[in-house]
Amino acid sequence: MACSIVQFCTFQDLQAARDFLFPRLREETPSCTVRRDPSKSNWEDDGWGAWEETEPQEPEEEGNTCKTQKTSWLQDCILSLSPTNDLMVIAREQKAVFLVPKWKHSDKGKEEMQFAVGWSGSLSVEEGECVTSALCIPLASQKRSSTGRPDWTCIVVGFTSGYVRFYTESGVLLLSQLLNEDPVLQLKCRTYEIPRHPGVTEQNEELSILYPAAIVTIDGFSLFQSLRACRNQVAKAAASGNENIQPPPLAYKKWGLQDIDTIIDHASIGIMTLSPFDQMKTASNIGGYNAAIKNSPPAMSQYITVGSNPFTGFFYALEGSTQPLLSHVALAVASKLTSALFNAASGWLGWKSKHEEEAVQKQKPKVEPATPLAVRFGLPDSRRHGESICLSPCNTLAAVTDDFGRIILLDVARGIAIRMWKGYRDAQTGWIQIVEDLHERVPEKVDFSPFGSPQGPSRVAQFLVIYAPRRGVLEVWSTQQGPRVGAFNVGKHCRLLYPGYKIMGLNNVTSQNWQPQTYQICLVDPVSGSVKTVNVPFHLALSDKKSERAKDMHLVKKLGALLKAKSPNLDLIETEIKELILDIKYPATKKQALESILASIRLPFSCLRNITQTLMDTLKNQELECVDEGLLQFCANKLKLLHLYESVSQLNSIDFHSDTPFSDNDLAVLLRLDEKELLKLQALLEKYKQENGRTAVRFSDDKDGVLPVKTFLEYLEYEKDVISIKKISEEDCVALGSFFFWKCLCGESSTEDMCHTLESAGLSPQLLLSLLLSVWLAKEKDILDNPRSVCCLHTTLYLLSKMKVVGEEAWDAQSVSPWWQQMRTACIQSENNGAALLSAHVGHAVAAQLSNNLTEKKFSQTVSGTDSEALTDSWEALSLDTEYWKLLLKQLEDCLLLQTLLHSKVNGPASKASSLQVEPLPKLSVKKLLEGGKGGIADSVAKWIFKQDVSPEVLKLANKERDAENSDEPKEGINRGSSEVSEVEKDLGAIPDLLHLAYKQFPCSLELDVLHAHCCWEYVVQWNKDPEEALFFVRSIEHLEHILNAHVQNGIALMMWNTFLVKRFSAATYLMDKVGKAPKDRLCRRDVGMSDTAMTSFLGCCWDLLQTLMEADVSRDEMQVPAVDAEDAWLAVEGPVSIVELALEQRHIHYPLVEHHSALCALLYAVMRFSLKAVKPLSLFDSKGKNAFFKDLTSIQLLPSGEMDANFISVRQQFLLKVVSAAVQARHAVTKDKDSSEEALTTLFGKDQDWPVLALDLAHHLQAILQVQDKEVLASQLLVLIGQRLAHAVLRTRTSEGLELLARLPPTLCTWLKAMNPQDLQNTEVPIATTAKLVNKVIELLPENHGQYSLALHLTEAVEAIAIPPS
Repeated sequence: MACSIVQFCTFQDLQAARDFLFPRLREETPSCTVRRDPSKSNWEDDGWGAWEETEPQEPEEEGNTCKTQKTSWLQDCILSLSPTNDLMVIAREQKAVFLVPKWKHSDKGKEEMQFAVGWSGSLSVEEGECVTSALCIPLASQKRSSTGRPDWTCIVVGFTSGYVRFYTESGVLLLSQLLNEDPVLQLKCRTYEIPRHPGVTEQNEELSILYPAAIVTIDGFSLFQSLRACRNQVAKAAASGNENIQPPPLAYKKWGLQDIDTIIDHASIGIMTLSPFDQMKTASNIGGYNAAIKNSPPAMSQYITVGSNPFTGFFYALEGSTQPLLSHVALAVASKLTSALFNAASGWLGWKSKHEEEAVQKQKPKVEPATPLAVRFGLPDSRRHGESICLSPCNTLAAVTDDFGRIILLDVARGIAIRMWKGYRDAQTGWIQIVEDLHERVPEKVDFSPFGSPQGPSRVAQFLVIYAPRRGVLEVWSTQQGPRVGAFNVGKHCRLLYPGYKIMGLNNVTSQNWQPQTYQICLVDPVSGSVKTVNVPFHLALSDKKSERAKDMHLVKKLGALLKAKSPNLDLIETEIKELILDIKYPATKKQALESILASIRLPFSCLRNITQTLMDTLKNQELECVDEGLLQFCANKLKLLHLYESVSQLNSIDFHSDTPFSDNDLAVLLRLDEKELLKLQALLEKYKQENGRTAVRFSDDKDGVLPVKTFLEYLEYEKDVISIKKISEEDCVALGSFFFWKCLCGESSTEDMCHTLESAGLSPQLLLSLLLSVWLAKEKDILDNPRSVCCLHTTLYLLSKMKVVGEEAWDAQSVSPWWQQMRTACIQSENNGAALLSAHVGHAVAAQLSNNLTEKKFSQTVSGTDSEALTDSWEALSLDTEYWKLLLKQLEDCLLLQTLLHSKVNGPASKASSLQVEPLPKLSVKKLLEGGKGGIADSVAKWIFKQDVSPEVLKLANKERDAENSDEPKEGINRGSSEVSEVEKDLGAIPDLLHLAYKQFPCSLELDVLHAHCCWEYVVQWNKDPEEALFFVRSIEHLEHILNAHVQNGIALMMWNTFLVKRFSAATYLMDKVGKAPKDRLCRRDVGMSDTAMTSFLGCCWDLLQTLMEADVSRDEMQVPAVDAEDAWLAVEGPVSIVELALEQRHIHYPLVEHHSALCALLYAVMRFSLKAVKPLSLFDSKGKNAFFKDLTSIQLLPSGEMDANFISVRQQFLLKVVSAAVQARHAVTKDKDSSEEALTTLFGKDQDWPVLALDLAHHLQAILQVQDKEVLASQLLVLIGQRLAHAVLRTRTSEGLELLARLPPTLCTWLKAMNPQDLQNTEVPIATTAKLVNKVIELLPENHGQYSLALHLTEAVEAIAIPPS
């Protein structure tokens, strides 16, 4: 066993802590990274100036500097880790981050501990102060149930202002103390340790604070009591806000260090007592020849400092020479409710007002003078400057680093340097103390004595750990003069943490109750985001001459080299390995050697079996006292596993083939299905196989049923005559199951022999069933290709079910069998639905067969013993279990059909799909559907519809087929509907049929309104991820418009508006109002998060949504609220609330407010569509109208009244004139270039409209803001335009039809038409249907009492007569 470095914790998000402490190192910083893609920017977070272009100077040098800072940032921080590993503090300047450990599942499925940010913020109170040092001190619990265990952790922080402050884990300030006005240089702590020998002085707990010219030591007991009282004060203040407790003041000593130039670091050794000789020597050096000494040597506190002149200083303070001072301390209790300030001058003061608190805080507490303490002696070296000192756990040695790159080992008691290492610049040091494990010593045959331990007391070894960041190496050295025993490459940016203390508040009684799990030393690696510790075996401290362990380790290394060597002579290697493992003395080392042999991939099975058997025989031949029982049992267990591996391998190698013919009829009998049910099952599986075969991947080099012996031994463990499986991954379970059962499932091995072998080896039937199902469910493709495997599975399952452990279980009529429940659970959790459905059918058939056998047995007992209740009990139990099987079969059949649909694809040419549509869909299982809530099934189909971009018309068509099939109506209407979408959907392949089957299978979950609602939501969610994909939003609105129930439609539209649209809509409004025109692409991307073209489409879709919302609000009162139901097989679903249920919970909208927003949306769209300039949209509204925008659409807002100011009316009429002019120009541009389909005018107000109709539509949609005064004048002018068009159509053509039509018109209308002059028309090729729309608009504008109203009615009749050709 050698040194090892072990990772025991990781960081969940260390980059977040780095970004908080170093804001300039964030990823978004332009100077450190290439500027991001504008299309991927976060529109909500960017400021107005985020897109200003700046050219970084010296990009290469700056980039290198930034890259270095991103990896070495931890070197610039103050770092502290609690020895119980329950808190880590990272601080820099005024900020700090508190990290707490949490257990989470890793990617491999195992639980691991991760440090997560528990609190972050600023710690500074005084202006300009920064953190200089920090400690995390765990405090012992005082509760009887957990005496000696850590209760909570206190964070002690020193500042440049001289303050020392104490915090809780949540960042609450408990205590603030100013003991010296100089900056705090270092904080160190000493906790209680049980003395190893009777003569060792018992050390008190203390907290030592180093200042540039002073050391302050706070008594640990006093500090512990004060911190507990302060913490209780915080809790009571948070609860009541009116508590006033008087915690005891802190007792401390303050020493002014003299005769030394500079001090960088210190170590408090504790109380020591000199020997008589050292006492006389010291007295002679100080007092001379005639110095007098006391009879008993005095106790002294020893302090060592490092710095310059002297390089290392030794200070001794006599105990009892000065009285401890009581702290003049300010205690700050901070909470959300209140805060208090206490002062020791008048005890602990009560609550003060805010002004009084500020006055007290500004007045610094009184600072007591320090007691002078001269340096007794030191290591003078004028050129050397000390940088740090690290005291060993037993207070006998100390490691000192200096600016020359040296590490000096000091003997603390004698005050001399005993060893030096060079070449360790900027080194970080720590210590590891290892206690010998007495059970690992070599067992020897000795005469046991009743006095004492035959093995002697435990020995203790100390190792010095050095981290050299310049070289990225972590080294472990044996002290005092020992060799280097370990070295690891760890990287150049790590931090070595050595607390040097444990839990505060323990004593000689409580410290024996419970041994805390503490880490003596830790290495924090910011690059890999991990925390590691070093394990050092005790035997590395022993000399090679006296260490049997060292000899054993040499043999282990030789064995390792032998296992790696390539040699053709395996017999020779086997012989050498046997000699080496028999020469090893220590049982633990021998076990380690055997484990490495069994883990070798080079040795064949025969070698492994022979070596293990030889070691087993040797141990049995030894005397009983010398044999280690653990090693003997380990060998026996491994040998049994090897025998099992040999037996299974032999069964798999036997050439076994069954010649029994197998037909569909046999399969139906086996599964207890009739012919119709079997055909339905086969058709369902065939469709699933065809669609699933497109996505399945199969590697040709897979070797099913073959497992290396090394892997086999890693998976299984043998204990107490039972074989169990270790915690392995799902893939490993499949590999082990394949080794046992795959040959049996393929019909290539004897199932009876295999089951008998596995049962006799000690494998439980439940374990075998789990392995059988894992391999069956995992190898779905092979199983579907081989129908005979179903028969093999039936045989294997029947044999497992008849094993002794399963067969002896009592049949309980009131509950289900746990054996079959295990199988059903595996099928429910499986994502391979085809294999799961087949296994469920097999399980149902085997359960029925066993139940029938049991029923016949009980029936025979009933006939003979007249037990009348036995048959009834059996029938009840069979019925209960059968119901569970039927439910599972129905669920698996539904899931299989749904999975088939989700695997199907459109067969048309590959169009350019969005990256969001390329993402694969997750595979389904019954468990996922049961946990997905009532909307889980529709949500899965909606995701598939989005991925395939299936139009709403296809969904509607498939639903019509279902309705027609259910009602047995003729399909003429369906044929007409299919012809409408045939051109678009001609490449759908089997999708309509699968949709039709899915509708039949899920009549409630896939009800058309429910499906459209989920599709609408899915499209808008995906659009929100990438707003440039305007088609997604258009599709979402299409699905919204296809929802028939107004309650659902209203709720979905309102949720879309509140969740995704209102923020972007308000951003677009304010942007357009700011720039006063249609904004450019750059501004749109910056403020709204999308391009200008995408924003135009966005505004159009918003208008459609608001119109749909108003229409739904009008019609919802005429409809009933739909019930959200589920199919009978899916009544047990649990999980999130479905989208439809959420939609039905939405409140009624305020119709005028939605109409108000709709008018604004139409206005914005017109500005963007026609690129209008000099338009500020919000200037067209008064204050009431502006305040009502972007409020909750269900709230009642104060909206503009009908009477408007003349200035507003004028401005709005000017805007309408701009819109109409732009629309007419666009219309003429399209008319001139009819072939240009891309430039065709398509507006939200309709397609290919006549410009007068377009103008009236605009006026109507902006009616809430545009008060057109002269509607009658406008109508009269439009009548003239209509007359000119009709005169051109009737009079100018001079055809017989025209003259006949003219004869049918009223005389007044004929006279009026002849008076018109068609030469003024700009466009003479206007369709008559368009003119008819214009007539209807004119009638809407004219009142009934107007003089031209009757003329307009005559024009309506004339237009209808022209539109309908004579028969």
